[in-house]
Amino acid sequence: MLNVTTLTGKAILPYLDALARLRIEVFREYPYLYDGDMEYERRYLRAFLEAPDSLLVLVQNGKEVVGASTALPLEHETENIKQPPAEAGYDVEKVFYFGESVLRKAYRGQGLGNRFFEERERHARKLGRFDTLAFCAVIRPEDHPRRPEDYLPLDAFWRRRGFSQTDIYCYISWQGLDEEEESPKALQFWIKSLK
Repeated sequence: MLNVTTLTGKAILPYLDALARLRIEVFREYPYLYDGDMEYERRYLRAFLEAPDSLLVLVQNGKEVVGASTALPLEHETENIKQPPAEAGYDVEKVFYFGESVLRKAYRGQGLGNRFFEERERHARKLGRFDTLAFCAVIRPEDHPRRPEDYLPLDAFWRRRGFSQTDIYCYISWQGLDEEEESPKALQFWIKSLK
């Protein structure tokens, strides 16, 4: 039986390591191709945990964490993520930023992706000070050698949720599966107005 809960602030702490392991597992897949490690994950997640009004949507099968989705006010993100929307004219203090959604393969296609978006948008609306939702999607060339033949981009799903592609980009560094060290990866912003 799947249980979906929403957590904020320090309530997230007990799930930090489980979330880190899940991120490492899911982000090895295309298109992220992330060669993660627990130390990096703990640093990243601790910063998220300490951001006021952050949200974790947690999916558990019994006690096992099988899915998660995060969000926080954009003003608490790192400079490389908040600067491009600011330069494009968005008021960073009024943008609620959706972080990752990670879900084990066996649990996909059951409506949890929709639930992740619904819960994060509900939280942003409840906070009452945001006029824009945003997230970033990693960009990979169509002919990427690790792209699975059956890979289906999520663009249509995101559009159904009311998001639009922008020409705003940011760069986030991580170590890819075929790399010796971290390198910057391009990500594209998707935006939804709450007005």
